[in-house]
Amino acid sequence: MSEHDLKDGKMDKIITRNEEEINKLTHKIIGCAMQVHSTLGNGFQEVIYQRALAIEFTFQGLNFAREMEMDLYYRNQHIGTRRVDFFVEDKVMVEIKAIEKLEDVHKAQAINYCEAYNIADGLLINFGSKSLDFRRVYNKNLVHPKIK
Repeated sequence: MSEHDLKDGKMDKIITRNEEEINKLTHKIIGCAMQVHSTLGNGFQEVIYQRALAIEFTFQGLNFAREMEMDLYYRNQHIGTRRVDFFVEDKVMVEIKAIEKLEDVHKAQAINYCEAYNIADGLLINFGSKSLDFRRVYNKNLVHPKIK
């Protein structure tokens, strides 16, 4: 991240969250995923979509880290690492799948990553179905989405 401190294995953001900015960014990320899915279709392994999405992010001028390894802690004890598929513009975690159907467990996993890394916003994107499927996820400790 451009402005953060590591504390207890979590990112403490100095940058304040701008909801309009996050909405525009997630919209742009989803647009990139739609372009990849419309070009490649479904049926490839996750790594193929990950590579194509990295190319599309670059083409669209998005800054990102791919397979960023992050430490996991429990009670201030290091318990392992996890690689986030993408961390876009130092603001949004993107977890991708290439499976037939997203299940609740996949959404829970993406939410857990947001919470474990103290990231406010995330996207879970599935390239495996005939139509692109995506879910926006939040760290409930940092974000309280408005219900309309």
